[in-house]
Amino acid sequence: MGKLHVFNAGPCLLPQVAIDKTIDALKDFKGTGISLISVSHRSKEWGEVMDECRSLWKEILNIPDTHEVVFLGGGASMEFLCVAMNYLEHKAGYLETGVWARKALKEAQGLGNAVAVASSADRNFSYIPKDYQIPSDLDYFHVTTNNTIYGTELKSDPESPVPLIADMSSDILSRKVDVSKYALIYGGAQKNAGPAGVSFAIIRKDSLGKVSRHIPTMLDYRVHIDKESMFNTPPVFAIFVMNETLKWLKSIGGIDAIHELDVRKAETLYAEIDRNSLFTGTAAREDRSIMNVCFVMSEGNEQLQDEFLSFSKAHGMVGIKGHRSVGGFRASLYNACTMEDVEALVACMQEFEKIHKK
Repeated sequence: MGKLHVFNAGPCLLPQVAIDKTIDALKDFKGTGISLISVSHRSKEWGEVMDECRSLWKEILNIPDTHEVVFLGGGASMEFLCVAMNYLEHKAGYLETGVWARKALKEAQGLGNAVAVASSADRNFSYIPKDYQIPSDLDYFHVTTNNTIYGTELKSDPESPVPLIADMSSDILSRKVDVSKYALIYGGAQKNAGPAGVSFAIIRKDSLGKVSRHIPTMLDYRVHIDKESMFNTPPVFAIFVMNETLKWLKSIGGIDAIHELDVRKAETLYAEIDRNSLFTGTAAREDRSIMNVCFVMSEGNEQLQDEFLSFSKAHGMVGIKGHRSVGGFRASLYNACTMEDVEALVACMQEFEKIHKK
């Protein structure tokens, strides 16, 4: 088989240099003679990795001193509960834009009064709600900035009269973010930031300590800030890969450079979807994600779906089958995905069209 082009929605394609550095560390971590997965998390060498990883997050995203970065286990799904534990006192509002936003809302509703301020469920989450008002009596307003299943994305940081919280699992590190606008930004690492097994949280320190409930120790953000993400044994492997991924991102020019590339990749693929007679996009044009490009066979060609999946697989395309809940196709263009990968998918779509052109 020739070169593979990986479009998995997560765990995602990671930079080869990060993978190679990790392989080396698995054999010998920082010259200690010990494998990365056997090193003590209390060692000086590991402490250096943690410090560097935090510093890279702060540098790349221009995180102000008002905020701290912590690394946690449990993924974004655990953070759904942590958010409500740490911030929900009277009432919380959520922007319901997909499955993951709905799951975050459900976790909050298990603890108290949480409501959908606006929703795009009426059109199967194919757009981002626009004309809605955020009530001023909320403890916080929660958004999911990118919706991996439906291919929609918030293009800018929302303005909110109440503390703003965002799940940025699948578009973090792909665009500039005004971190100062947020009480909390969190997400699983396994899209742009690293492998599965660790989540990140960027927390405005003065936003904590305002709820009256008892917060279990492992769910209390203040504990993890105070213990510098080592209250318990951190996921050392995943954090090491994250650190190497951030070093790669910095080396290629940081957020400005990667955003320009990510936009070009997405525009290239969307242009082919719009041109090709066999395919059609599913997300509202103004809300199209640059991370997750979702599309289906055009009307009258639905019977070709399985054939195209087999055809694309034979041509080296990996991971373009749509989420099981919506079907169709999804190409995830996370940061380590190259323009060469996108151009290969476009060429595959063009060749398939030639075979079936009427």
